[in-house]
Amino acid sequence: MSFLRRRLSFLTRRQFSSSPPLSSSSSAKVPLLYEAPEGTAAVNVQLYSWGRGSSGQLGGGVEEIRIYPAPVANLLLPRSFTLSPIPGKLRQNQKGSDSPPPSGELAIEVGISCGLFHSSLLIGGNLWIWGKGDGGRLGFGHENPVFEPSLNPNLDGVSCMALGGLHSVALTSAGQVFTWGYGGFGALGHSVYHRELLPRLVEGSWDGAIWHIATSGTHTAAVTQSGELYTWGREEGDGRLGLGPGRGPDQTGGLSIPSKVKALPVAVVSVSCGGFFTMALTEEGQVWNWGANANYELGRGNKVGGWQPKPIPSLENVRISQIASGGYHSLALTDDGNVLSWGHGGHGQLGHCSIQSQKEPQVIETLANERVISIACGGSSSAAVTDKGKLYMWGNGKDAQLGVPGLAELQPCPKEVKFLVEDDGLEPHNVLSVAIGASHTLCLVSRTAF
Repeated sequence: MSFLRRRLSFLTRRQFSSSPPLSSSSSAKVPLLYEAPEGTAAVNVQLYSWGRGSSGQLGGGVEEIRIYPAPVANLLLPRSFTLSPIPGKLRQNQKGSDSPPPSGELAIEVGISCGLFHSSLLIGGNLWIWGKGDGGRLGFGHENPVFEPSLNPNLDGVSCMALGGLHSVALTSAGQVFTWGYGGFGALGHSVYHRELLPRLVEGSWDGAIWHIATSGTHTAAVTQSGELYTWGREEGDGRLGLGPGRGPDQTGGLSIPSKVKALPVAVVSVSCGGFFTMALTEEGQVWNWGANANYELGRGNKVGGWQPKPIPSLENVRISQIASGGYHSLALTDDGNVLSWGHGGHGQLGHCSIQSQKEPQVIETLANERVISIACGGSSSAAVTDKGKLYMWGNGKDAQLGVPGLAELQPCPKEVKFLVEDDGLEPHNVLSVAIGASHTLCLVSRTAF
């Protein structure tokens, strides 16, 4: 066993032996959820959480508010691990390590997702999930809350997760989509206003495998390998499903049948679902969107919305590698590492050091000297991860979800999230990815230098 493993084993034993429960003022019990096989070159990755955890979504075992990042789980991964696909992101930009797996070594993918009040962690196709259980959104066959990361035995081979309001969506490595939880407005793609306590296969009319998924509070989208986009869920006249006249709800504002977005004239590879709008990204990095636009969510310079998919005029000559959608705002990441934002800015979620809304995409100048490699949106907060492993957050910090103690509730300027330095014999914190819920945040952090 390497020094790293011996050290982590010691730390894990020490943390499990401490009696106080996890809280903002006590020592944490941090379980080891995965350990690479003996003889494998390993890297130490940790899962951190912060914000409001009244429903257990922080994973610490109790109801709490964490004002700064604290560890939830330890992972000893093969050095060749990769990050699982992220909704809205081109796949070639999601490597955790640039090194191919050595001959005979398993390719391990890890990923995180945040829903309204629940959270998930993927490790090598296995789903760990926790938080509020109402509606069956955790997929354990009941509606009870779960306060610690728990392995869901009802699904395996998962390659991507997207957590919504009261539901969850999973994509398997075989290209199948499973959903569970509360199916209000048809968000599950099965039937309207029906609860699924266990993962259930979505039987869409698409040919072949699904390549990409995304969801929001009440609508869901899936991209096929051939670039076709299917949507289902809530649709109350704002056009967020992109289906047009005659393709509306099958019952009281909800469409439970996955339907092809035929008006989209280009093949897409990824999609992002906002509160009341949808964005899609082509392989060439062009952004298309549709739906509500009362807060300039579509970035077209006006408030004219609708179901018809259209490209964003000011981005037609800009290559975008990732899109992210909040409740009423959007982010886009360019190939050269700049972050653009637009839409509603009333909580500071646009990062322009003001609370003004933006009619069109604007570069976040505060981050212009950083090369950003990943972005994320919550309902009214935002985040960016740089190539140097730094994490910046901004927007609504009412529930401490920005991870920087002492901030005002509205934080319009990006602030770097600092991690407490402990004498644990590990490398400094290098942030790999981030996910934001309604009032909490998760991030994966490497503690080993590549």
